[in-house]
Amino acid sequence: EAEGQEFLAIHTESNLPSVRGGAIILHGHGANPNWIDVVQPLRSRLPDAGWETLALQLPVPAVDAPDSAVQALIPESLPRIEAGVEFFRQREISTLVLIGHSLGARMGAQYLAVSAPQELKAFVAVGISIPASDSEDRTLVALEKIKIPVFDIYGSRDIEPVLQTVEKRAAAARRGENQAYRQLEIQGADHFFSGMDDELTGRVRAWITRISSAPEASTETPAQPIVR
Repeated sequence: EAEGQEFLAIHTESNLPSVRGGAIILHGHGANPNWIDVVQPLRSRLPDAGWETLALQLPVPAVDAPDSAVQALIPESLPRIEAGVEFFRQREISTLVLIGHSLGARMGAQYLAVSAPQELKAFVAVGISIPASDSEDRTLVALEKIKIPVFDIYGSRDIEPVLQTVEKRAAAARRGENQAYRQLEIQGADHFFSGMDDELTGRVRAWITRISSAPEASTETPAQPIVR
């Protein structure tokens, strides 16, 4: 429940005896908490590595809605993300990561720009897009404010709003002096990592596990594009 409104979420418990942490997963434009691309693979496979997952239903704009209407929904998503954090607090899980795809990554970034719960240790942005219509560069401003480790992962065949803003995103992290920001391009992947679920989940799982185990976030790679 967020601001008096109930909404759907899918919780999957860890498949291991000991829980490493919790992952809050945010879907993209027009999707849902069990969306077959990106969301479902992550929410169902991370529990194999000791992560409980909570995939949230976010406010959904019309399929043909202009980006101005999409942007207007982002503030409505923030209380839902906070409700996800509170869900894990109630379960006494204090190591959390936030994972967003596309629009969900924009929502996650803007949440972290205004809220920094101590439980949230890292942010994974999968195919985070910055539309040309966003003249205020809200997502770039948000990235500049985030201080926790960020994993900016995208495909070499991603959509233009992702590929054309690679350096802008890295520059925003540098301005914010986030030494734990990392970019990774996955060769051959499209915006939905079609046919590359194993690659995506493996990369995300390895990164969040390493970050959650690291004593200092500053040991991560400084902000710069890394091509693989």
